[in-house]
Amino acid sequence: MRKIFSLALLIVLFFACFSPGVSAQYADESKVDETGSLVVAKRRFQLGGYGEAVFQRMFYSDNIERYKYPERHTDGNHGRFDLPHVVLYMSYDFGKGWKMSTEIEFEHGGTGTTYEIENSETGEYETEIEKGGEVALEQFWIEKRFANTAHLRVGHVIVPVGLTNMYHMPTEFFSVLRPEEEAMILPCTWHETGLSFWGQIPHWRYEAMFIAGLDAERFNNANWINGGSVTPYEFKIANRYAGAFRIDNYSVKGLRLGLSGYYGYSAGNSLKQDRYKDVDGAVSIGAFDAVYDDHHVLARANVVYGHLDDSYKISMINKKMPNASPSPGTDVGSGALAWYVEAGYDILSFFPDRKNKGDKFYVYGHYGFYDSMYETSTKITPKSWTEKRIISGGINYFPMKGLVVKAEYAMRKFKTPYNGEPTISLGVGYSGLFGY
Repeated sequence: MRKIFSLALLIVLFFACFSPGVSAQYADESKVDETGSLVVAKRRFQLGGYGEAVFQRMFYSDNIERYKYPERHTDGNHGRFDLPHVVLYMSYDFGKGWKMSTEIEFEHGGTGTTYEIENSETGEYETEIEKGGEVALEQFWIEKRFANTAHLRVGHVIVPVGLTNMYHMPTEFFSVLRPEEEAMILPCTWHETGLSFWGQIPHWRYEAMFIAGLDAERFNNANWINGGSVTPYEFKIANRYAGAFRIDNYSVKGLRLGLSGYYGYSAGNSLKQDRYKDVDGAVSIGAFDAVYDDHHVLARANVVYGHLDDSYKISMINKKMPNASPSPGTDVGSGALAWYVEAGYDILSFFPDRKNKGDKFYVYGHYGFYDSMYETSTKITPKSWTEKRIISGGINYFPMKGLVVKAEYAMRKFKTPYNGEPTISLGVGYSGLFGY
């Protein structure tokens, strides 16, 4: 199995290096022009993907108790090299409006285990974990296209709530890693099994979804509902259901405005559903985002607010879970808030006579806020370290469409007495369709 995954990864990297890239939202079968109109793809088989390599140095302590005893951990530094996401995308158009699409994602380089014989233990077989990471099926769906205005998609699909979930390619955000504000409180990339109905008309795109609800057993104080979409089992528990929607408008040249939302029950979506008797755990999320790309300026803004009913009851139930439970066993906020703004300018626009007119070099700034315990039950004491502000800036160099080189300095700031957390990051990434 490891050889198969390695071969697939090599295929992605080969096409990434030697094939022309095509921008981002390939998973919708076709692209959207600047008016929001559908441009139907002509190829029957398509291969593509995206990936990123990241190099970081953090100038703060990584001690697990740095928020519990900040005065003891004022110094320290550590580094990380990582492959956060490498994704292989494939689709096939059967004709007559029917299409299949799938994405296989290797997070943090994938995962690995081996068998070995332990000589010191009388020759017994042992299973050793070689490396961390994850191999996941991020998308798999069958779609029927009735018209440009109506498509029905069934299978494992992206939940397009918020800016990052809808636009999560490394060429679609400035930061080296996905924007922290949204990714730390919502599942990212958020994918669920269910039904999606979407379509496009001039200047508009819409999508409505029916999916399984989140699992309240996996909510926590640091990441709110982030872990609720991941199942530790061989199947997705669907005792409770949810709905999601997204609407995008392209009326103004270079500007896209997006509104998205989610509502669903989370309590009881675990194997221990009897523990959540008489608890609904309704999750409500509303998000607004905007992207402006014109006149050599690329700017983004995003606001996400979410509310969790029965947060105190869920917190008490989760804290009483057995140690072997997948639950983090912490308090959970009743409300979470995240927002950020960022803007960059292509300084190569000052040199219109340069040889390679297709490249871009953005210098950008970013400011954001998030708090996974922005609101809490009166019976829960909030954690002040969950409130964070992100100040960052850097460069994005696009030598060609679909390929980016990034450098970033970021500071994560807290309220007193917690210490700031500065980081320098470098990264490379790609995204696109590579042929048929």
